[in-house]
Amino acid sequence: MTRRILAALALLAALAAAGAAFWHYGRRDEGPERFQGYVEGYLVFMAPEEGGRIDSLAVREGDTVEAGRVLFELDSSLQEAQRREAEARREQAKAQLSNLQSSLQRPEQIAVLRAQEERARAQLDLSQAELDRQQALYARGIAAKAQFDQARTAFERDRAALQEVQRQIQAGQIAARSAEIEAARAAVEVAEAALRQAETRLAKRRVAAPERAQVEDVYFRAGETVNAGQPVLALLPPANRRIRFYVPERSLHAFALGQVVGLSCDGCAASLKARVSFMSGEAEYTPPVIFSEQERAKLVFRLEAQPLDGASLPIGLPVSVVRLPAETPP
Repeated sequence: MTRRILAALALLAALAAAGAAFWHYGRRDEGPERFQGYVEGYLVFMAPEEGGRIDSLAVREGDTVEAGRVLFELDSSLQEAQRREAEARREQAKAQLSNLQSSLQRPEQIAVLRAQEERARAQLDLSQAELDRQQALYARGIAAKAQFDQARTAFERDRAALQEVQRQIQAGQIAARSAEIEAARAAVEVAEAALRQAETRLAKRRVAAPERAQVEDVYFRAGETVNAGQPVLALLPPANRRIRFYVPERSLHAFALGQVVGLSCDGCAASLKARVSFMSGEAEYTPPVIFSEQERAKLVFRLEAQPLDGASLPIGLPVSVVRLPAETPP
């Protein structure tokens, strides 16, 4: 009985040794070591700068949008009214500036004053002639001094009337003071700045794609209300895809930033490649005791690689990463 047990134990030991040898030497024919990972994406969350009700949503999940395409638009009735108000204030400020820069009297009023000037000049000419006649008669002793004084007074009166009309014409052609004009010009600049601000706020009610990307998720629909900075949808640009995989401590030395690695996954095209873009400096799992070689084997480090050749892989897709031969060009 004892012999049978010992023989069975010896047979089991031999089989175990044979199996270990087969696993050790046979696994070399399996090809290069593979490291498991998955596709990760850095999403770009599109949110409005100001809150409001979503007026229209122009995309759906899975759509591919080009740079500049409108994604969604918020209700802008208030911002449109503010823009019209700012535009009206600008026109008002411009009109005030134009009025100050022009003469104080309108051309029609200046024409009336011109007519009064001509009449005053004719009256002065008549008074001048009468004064000259009375002066000659008074010098010959024919006219009384009272008549001469009366003619001279009439002349002085008519001359003063002509000067008064001329000064009114000059005053009517003078523009406002320079300080008032500068203040009005500054008011125009303020109104124009307010209009630009209103137009900017109105334009920001329409949110467009910053670059070519795929719509990954939509969180709100038309008719719903969002707050400022609250994402309405998420975009995934092609350059934001990453292959996240984990490398054990014993194989970490074989990788470097910028290194090209091979990819394989179910249903994927052959010869997919990626470039290592990130290597974590901290282990993902650290056992409590790391003094032995067996415990160090439990350490894994996170690496990331960016797919090349425009590979568009679904987020979360499991992939295998292999090291390429050194002669493989990047």
